[in-house]
Amino acid sequence: MPMPSPLPVKDGVGPTRLRVPATGPWSTIAEFVVARFDHLDPDDLHRRFAAGDFVGVDARPVDPGAALGSHEFLWYHRELPAERPLPVHEKILHSDRDLVVIDKPHFLPTTPTGRFLRESALVRLRVRLDNPALTPIHRLDRATAGLVMFSARPATRGAYQTLFARREVAKAYEAVSTRPPGWDPRAPELSGRPVPLVHRDHLERLRGDLRVAVRPNRDPNSETLVDVLGSGSSASGRAVLHTLLRPHTGRLHQLRVHLAALGIPILGDRRYPELLPEAPDDPDLPLQLLARELAFIDPLTGAPRRFVSRRTLSEAPVADASAQQVGVGASPLHRSRVHDTSCGVSGESAATNPLWSSPG
Repeated sequence: MPMPSPLPVKDGVGPTRLRVPATGPWSTIAEFVVARFDHLDPDDLHRRFAAGDFVGVDARPVDPGAALGSHEFLWYHRELPAERPLPVHEKILHSDRDLVVIDKPHFLPTTPTGRFLRESALVRLRVRLDNPALTPIHRLDRATAGLVMFSARPATRGAYQTLFARREVAKAYEAVSTRPPGWDPRAPELSGRPVPLVHRDHLERLRGDLRVAVRPNRDPNSETLVDVLGSGSSASGRAVLHTLLRPHTGRLHQLRVHLAALGIPILGDRRYPELLPEAPDDPDLPLQLLARELAFIDPLTGAPRRFVSRRTLSEAPVADASAQQVGVGASPLHRSRVHDTSCGVSGESAATNPLWSSPG
């Protein structure tokens, strides 16, 4: 269970916790903090200590002259820099006393990260709904669009988190890729394998690396069912392939890695199969990956629940006489040509940390 914070959420942003070493070359806690944040003005940090902005586990201000070892942790609120509002907006599809489900646009982070603090779905929703207890039950990468589910109150949060941890949430994603050479919709194959297919790999997240690594000599720890929804030309004139993805596991970037390995990397992906230089967001070609559907048995009521994104992928084929397209209102989980009863599809939830991994 996470350590409770002595400070409340402020303007939608939760407080930050800092571990203080018991020993070190610093004579006081304030000296440690100044050294730890050497990119900040020391006078500003001392001003914040004097103002009581740094508190201990009892919520009392920490004396800047306190010795190392007198406090194991400090809590404080970050001074938020000015942020340029992102020109995209989340849509609330469902809200009740326990759950909030949104349709996240491309480019909006699920939670504060890097230079995005206020401009994240979590902070926006906490302010919009006046609910500082709101917490994501899973997440999507900033580049991925679609459904994200939030817990609205701590009393029932664990029940919904357990669904993801136990892989009891069925998920469907859609992706659009460049149509591979020699594509035959009458006998669809990817990398020489007939479609639909199940792709497995061992994926490893490396600290400090923007991409995950594939370890072909190790037992698979990721699995995705891949099917085809259609092929044809997109509105921009690209020859494209539209796929349905049902992840059975939830490794970071799993879907992006798996499609790249099958020879159909997702359009707009700047990390797979090659890491491209950082560039501004491109609204004309966002990552063509959409979290389309969530379905599960509600742990509180026992009733079936299903949520479907209303968004579409801009590069999806607009016409193809040889393939039927699944419409926005259709259910990819039920329209797939394969009915896989062995997979209680989970998506973003990894067994080790159901909150903070994502297959996109």
